[in-house]
Amino acid sequence: MANFNKKASWLLLLGDVAAFVAALWLTLFFRGLALPTSQLFWEHIAPFSLLFIVWILVFFISGLYDRQSVAPANRLPGLLIRTQVVNILIAVAFFYFIPWYGISPKTILFLYLLVSLALILLWRIYGYFGLAPRVRERAVIIGSGAEAADLTTATRGGVFGVDIVASIDLGREHGDILAEVERQHPSVIIADLHDERVQALLPKLYNLIFAQVRFIDMDRVYEDIFDRIPLSLVRHHWFLENVSTAPKFVYDLMKRLMDILIALVLGILSLVLYPFVALAIKIEDGGPIFITQIRVGKNDRQVKIVKFRSMTIAAQDETGASKPQSVTRVGLFIRKTRIDEVPQLWNVVRGDLSLIGPRPELPQFVSVYEREVPFYKIRHLIQPGLSGWAQIYHKTPPKFAASREDTAMKLSYDLYYIKNRSFLLDLNIALRTIKELLSRKGV
Repeated sequence: MANFNKKASWLLLLGDVAAFVAALWLTLFFRGLALPTSQLFWEHIAPFSLLFIVWILVFFISGLYDRQSVAPANRLPGLLIRTQVVNILIAVAFFYFIPWYGISPKTILFLYLLVSLALILLWRIYGYFGLAPRVRERAVIIGSGAEAADLTTATRGGVFGVDIVASIDLGREHGDILAEVERQHPSVIIADLHDERVQALLPKLYNLIFAQVRFIDMDRVYEDIFDRIPLSLVRHHWFLENVSTAPKFVYDLMKRLMDILIALVLGILSLVLYPFVALAIKIEDGGPIFITQIRVGKNDRQVKIVKFRSMTIAAQDETGASKPQSVTRVGLFIRKTRIDEVPQLWNVVRGDLSLIGPRPELPQFVSVYEREVPFYKIRHLIQPGLSGWAQIYHKTPPKFAASREDTAMKLSYDLYYIKNRSFLLDLNIALRTIKELLSRKGV
């Protein structure tokens, strides 16, 4: 299933590039009502090539290469049109506002925008499904719990190249389970292979491998589909197999160099914001501009981070009791736009944080989570970051009080990042962070 998803994403990407190039050829044909010469075509490919790259990045940020985009969906046409509207605005900016970067006549640009929109819609809605792999493996889940139910729902209709035709509860008798498996004739059996109840069944299921039946651990399938590692499906063996403290020399070196370069440039550019943010904070309540917090970083080392203050000043009521703090009006804005975290760019330059990684937590929360959330300490094996996989996908993180359930969910995304961290995954997170910031959703 993982290979199916990767092939589908690559097929979508190659098809998009082909559609953009074909649209240029058709544009030149319609413009001159004659077959364009190779010289004319290559003259226009040069200025358009950079535009194609930018458009592909916009598609990526919009989620058009996500697994969910592999399957037809009612929202796909609307998403494509909205994305292409953004791409059209980018194209106009390229060819009209950058004097040295353009083509003539400009009617070619307008004609191209119409043709490319039509082609990309036809390709994404109809063409892809004529070329995409149609293999749907029959699968049976042997297991119980929320994860089995989630997988059954998510794969309904063969979205990910597999149809789960039955979910067999482990509470049934072994004979009933075997009979149900034989009745369904699956090509894949999905199970928690390290569950003692499943291990007791394996000798009875062994002969199925001679019938070309494949066995896949449930945590692998769940990870492929949901991009997270559910804590209920992993045990100590999973960490021994998938998490290593050995340095990835090239990746670690390049990541650190990129952190310094990007954080330094952004930190210098962001200095222009400081007077305006400081003035707004002072005008609202006259309190301090910055706050400092202690967070837990890599290897449990405590680091001090600096943020623009976004909450009211701690105070006491007439009885001497502490008044609850709340987010100020200025604080609400700088939180939504992530401006409150801009000073942390200097933490990245110093090496306390990375641009990408699990968000560092307050020490008092860490002490709670290490007791209540299994394997929580594992997230401190790597450098924390300003943005991360959990910040992109987990929309209900605990903020003002400890929450075991929300933190366990957040940790499941952090584990995915720790296992799969790479340049491509970091780029994925960076681009999606840009999307979140532009849409003012926050991260």
